[in-house]
Amino acid sequence: MAGGYDDRDGFIWMDGVMVPWREANVHVLTHALHYASSVFEGERAYNGKIFKSREHSERLKRSAQLIDFEIPYTVDEIEAAKAEVLKASGLSDAYVRAVAWRGAGEDMGVASARNPVRMAIAVWEWGAYYGDAKTKGAKLDISKWKRPSPETIPSHAKAAGLYMICTMSKHAAEAKGCSDAMMYDHRGYVAEATGANIFFVKDGEVHTPTPDCFLNGITRQTVIGMLKDRGVKVHERHIMPEELAGFEQCWLTGTAAEVTPVGQIGDYTFEVGTLTREIADSYEKLVRS
Repeated sequence: MAGGYDDRDGFIWMDGVMVPWREANVHVLTHALHYASSVFEGERAYNGKIFKSREHSERLKRSAQLIDFEIPYTVDEIEAAKAEVLKASGLSDAYVRAVAWRGAGEDMGVASARNPVRMAIAVWEWGAYYGDAKTKGAKLDISKWKRPSPETIPSHAKAAGLYMICTMSKHAAEAKGCSDAMMYDHRGYVAEATGANIFFVKDGEVHTPTPDCFLNGITRQTVIGMLKDRGVKVHERHIMPEELAGFEQCWLTGTAAEVTPVGQIGDYTFEVGTLTREIADSYEKLVRS
């Protein structure tokens, strides 16, 4: 595929119907456009099979409930729709985006209970999220924005509105020649990157922030399981900024990021070491098994 995301060949599943790609549109007074009443999933298919597909569909449903709406499709129906659109795409290795939102309806203020909930699924080709960082190690900025307290947002929902500060952070990072930005949380602990969880290595053991105010990623959970299966000790804990200087290796995890080594965060540098490469290789084998 080439060109803008609104001008491509193919089909998008939308509200139960396969719609030509260029016709998969919504009205300008769609509630989600104005008030961010939208949730989504990013998934990858390998060899024609979506990795952890059902877990993603289940999380999509939970995310909607956390921001106070119900998706009008069961998990089984969402699974069938993803399979349908993946087949229609003709792709075996692909990125899958499922999104649900409050549409245009009788309400156009903050409240939107009378508006219909809509859903779409699109599939496209998408290579390495961080380009050549998989071999060289990504360079991260440190964001000025912090992940908010769970008392202020539904932090465990994969909701569109929660990514506003991520977009700003990533733009600022790219302007500095970085691939992404690492964010602290509202207490000042290390949290995550703008769209990926983060891991560190020290003395053969792995340390990763406790996901108590940000998304506990499906890839994050998968990698923790892989590490434990290898007998590697994993510490899920609060990590202070001053600890960054003592870590030897670092990597990011996410559906888009997969397992991406990090070579630098701000002024701190990390080696793309053996454990990082082994986990990246093992993850690649797992998703294609």
